[in-house]
Amino acid sequence: MDRNKIIVTLFAIGLYFISAGASYLFFSGKVTQGAVITPIAAPTTGANGSLAFDQSLPKTQACPINGELYSKQQEAWWQKHRPLGVMIENQVEARPQSGLTSADTVYEAVAEGGITRFLAVFYCQDAGIVGPVRSARTYFIDFISEYGTSPLYAHVGGANQPGPADALGQLTDYGWTNYNDLNQFSFVDLTFYRDYSRLKLPNGQDVATEHTMYSTTTGLWDYAAKYRKLTNVDPNGTSWDSTFVPYQFTNDAPLSQRPASQTIHLEFWPSMGSDYFVDWVYDPKTNLYKRFEAGNPQTDKDNGKQIESKDIIVLNMDEQNAEDGYVANDHLLYSDKGSGTAVVFKDGKRINATWTKQSRTSRTILTDASGNQIKFDRGQMWFEILPPEGILTVK
Repeated sequence: MDRNKIIVTLFAIGLYFISAGASYLFFSGKVTQGAVITPIAAPTTGANGSLAFDQSLPKTQACPINGELYSKQQEAWWQKHRPLGVMIENQVEARPQSGLTSADTVYEAVAEGGITRFLAVFYCQDAGIVGPVRSARTYFIDFISEYGTSPLYAHVGGANQPGPADALGQLTDYGWTNYNDLNQFSFVDLTFYRDYSRLKLPNGQDVATEHTMYSTTTGLWDYAAKYRKLTNVDPNGTSWDSTFVPYQFTNDAPLSQRPASQTIHLEFWPSMGSDYFVDWVYDPKTNLYKRFEAGNPQTDKDNGKQIESKDIIVLNMDEQNAEDGYVANDHLLYSDKGSGTAVVFKDGKRINATWTKQSRTSRTILTDASGNQIKFDRGQMWFEILPPEGILTVK
């Protein structure tokens, strides 16, 4: 073969590989005509220590927990961890709490003595500081169990009297202890800490030390990744959402279809007085319910915002004392498995409903009078567990 033929042959081979490579990049999505590949920027740190995301980016990605739309930047962040439930107390001395405005979903039920407690579930938002963190109760474990495979559960100790309310014993039975269970008593670092500035209220009143335990959502996720090998996947590579059943969501009702007002009033234990009476006041302009407790706006300590929610779900459940020998027989049980009546509030309207939860790990499903699964508005969801003696009034 002469020299000219060799040059032509080599040129043709080179042209073939260039063409083939360009075609692969084009059709595999690595290069698109007229597009510039821009890496997703990492979030920055906000004023209260929580992560701050670029709010100018298009909000196109639905949070799997409550349907709220966020940017791809925020989605890229949340896809690296799993849902985190944190026990946050609601004793009067513990107010205002930290982190509740950033929860994707919140469950409220009486813990003991008529005092309610919150299970705040975080996944798509970073709250920064959360607390005061308190102890585990068995029915809150049942609710966090709905959030896929091995959801994280953060608390400070828990009910451990032998019997049906033995929350710590149940966590061991479920295989959670020292795994996805984040009990402060088992920690080897300072992910949990005491905020001693909370030992006095602004009015000078002394506060018990038990009301001063705090943590951060980022710290808890980092701890789970470092010490428990739990990120969005477990040590076997199983994704947390392989068993997760998401709710169905819809867009808000148009402003023209929203009522001028609606107020939801809740009394969990009416005999306890107004300290734990809750009002959700509807704002048709924002399509949000604003939370009031004991007649006052309930705010987040670290950002000053009033707690607001898109969907208020009242679950009527039987309540009974555990009869486990605990002081004053204060440990409670709720019939959170099976079915019962419920009321769903969204778009300023009331929907009479039925709730169904087949097992501890099953999703609590809400259906309307026709048996159709209810579609919720996108945004924070708040579940209120109301015992038979509780009062619900709507204006």
